[in-house]
Amino acid sequence: MKIGFSTSVIQRGKTGIAQYVFALLRAMVPHARDHEFHLFVLEEDRPLFDFAADSMKIVPVPEQFRPAVRNILWHQQSLPGLARNLNLDVVHTPSYRRLLWPRPCARVATIHDLAPFHVRGKYDWKRMLYGRVVVRQLARRQERILAVSENTARDLQRFFGIGPERVTVVWNGIDHLRFNPGDPGSARRMAGRRWNLDRPYFLYVSRLEHPGKNHVRLIEAFSRFKTSTGSDALLALGGSDWHGAEVIHEAARASAHAADIRFLGFVEDAVLPDLYRAALGFVYPSLFEGFGFPPVEAMACACPVICSARGSLAEVVGDAAEIIEPESVEGLATALGRLWGDPEFRRKLITAGLPNAQRFRWDRCAEETLELYARAAESNGTR
Repeated sequence: MKIGFSTSVIQRGKTGIAQYVFALLRAMVPHARDHEFHLFVLEEDRPLFDFAADSMKIVPVPEQFRPAVRNILWHQQSLPGLARNLNLDVVHTPSYRRLLWPRPCARVATIHDLAPFHVRGKYDWKRMLYGRVVVRQLARRQERILAVSENTARDLQRFFGIGPERVTVVWNGIDHLRFNPGDPGSARRMAGRRWNLDRPYFLYVSRLEHPGKNHVRLIEAFSRFKTSTGSDALLALGGSDWHGAEVIHEAARASAHAADIRFLGFVEDAVLPDLYRAALGFVYPSLFEGFGFPPVEAMACACPVICSARGSLAEVVGDAAEIIEPESVEGLATALGRLWGDPEFRRKLITAGLPNAQRFRWDRCAEETLELYARAAESNGTR
């Protein structure tokens, strides 16, 4: 097959969708012997795809098309022509924000979640309107949709009216060569040197987005935990500023324990596993997720997990995490206290988390995605 893959939604490599794109394409590299891949890449992002340069063809996209509106127009006006000229069998768009209306060949879309239907105020009103109204029409035109969880597949039927015959659930994977128990002692020394995390710390890795990622309640719960226990633990928040980040920073400044709340900024791939390994526990109180990489990555690194069950998270973490109601500050504070004060509880979560993480593999994801490409091409008559 001749396969096109749009990569311009990666936000310079600093989002969860970026991690999906990089990991999936790395897992596709061995299959490039049998298929011809064309990656549509914004010019300044080209170095991020050096891992694929020898096996896949990089098609540069001018930087003028990086801004969101221009990028949407590029997908509707320029990408279809490129797909026809390259005689592609299928083009894959890995995010609902850039789905194609024209049909130059078979179209496959990854839809990670339908968060605009679940989290009020997740984005500004324009993006909410686009996500709730425009995307519905675009999604219904795709030959095949890849949903990253059963929860997202159900939402596609519920909100978009897309039946199961056009939706395939393909779970994401994690890189088990990177995410594994490793050496916790070495990891703690690294965390101390790099971020001054010189005491036990609870970790939350997510972009700083309010209200969807629920940082403000976590900060309040952490403050209650500190006050009630006298613990010297820290709260480490890893991730870049995003929509509503100023609310999160203000909540931290207003906390009675502000000195023990650390903002780490964007955490590079190379050091993320050690950040998990060194943590007392990983806390993920998100109000909604279409999949949720970080809890599974933490489990693979032998880090115990406290997690919401919203969206797909119950499906992904199973019974290997301490499940909390994310809107209950008291319940979250209690879970922090239990993880802090009960070593046996921590060991139980670690023991359950390691095999749970093994369920998610990128090589399997790549194989199932290729099968989906073939079915899309066949249904479109392009093979």
